[in-house]
Amino acid sequence: MNRGTQRQQSKQQENNKMQKDGFSARGGWWVVVQIPLLLLAYLIPSWTGQAITGSLASVLMYAGQALLIAGALLAFTGAVSLGRWLTPFPQPLPESQLRTTGAYALVRHPLYSGLLFMAFGWSFYSTSVAGLAFDAFLFVFFDRKAAREEIWLAEKFPGYAAYRSRVKKLVPWIY
Repeated sequence: MNRGTQRQQSKQQENNKMQKDGFSARGGWWVVVQIPLLLLAYLIPSWTGQAITGSLASVLMYAGQALLIAGALLAFTGAVSLGRWLTPFPQPLPESQLRTTGAYALVRHPLYSGLLFMAFGWSFYSTSVAGLAFDAFLFVFFDRKAAREEIWLAEKFPGYAAYRSRVKKLVPWIY
């Protein structure tokens, strides 16, 4: 057996290991749960936002706008960086490569971070305490989803442990 055939068989074995049993085994239920949570992250502040005036209102609106823009940029640049390896599932595609530059140099999960920044930004902009409380729950959800994803990433990429030790998970330089 030549080296090319061995490499091809090794890659096929990895593909079989990484993509076992379809939807559920690839983390599909995380995606199913995420969809209504993101919808609620938009709707709750829309329904419960408070009309306040004064300088506090301006601060909250500007902070919200800044978080919305930062979140959109972070999610967009993270998605572009993944390119053809972008998948809705938390399990990485078998042929994917570890990304550690650009948005991935700021946080290990820029798409989740971007969505969280936008959710918190919308709640601040809407001055919704209920929205902020829901966003805290959403943060826990994405933290747990990222933890599951990182098990797969560590299995797939030998350099992931070193990357994880130097780059924060969801909030640049903080967490």
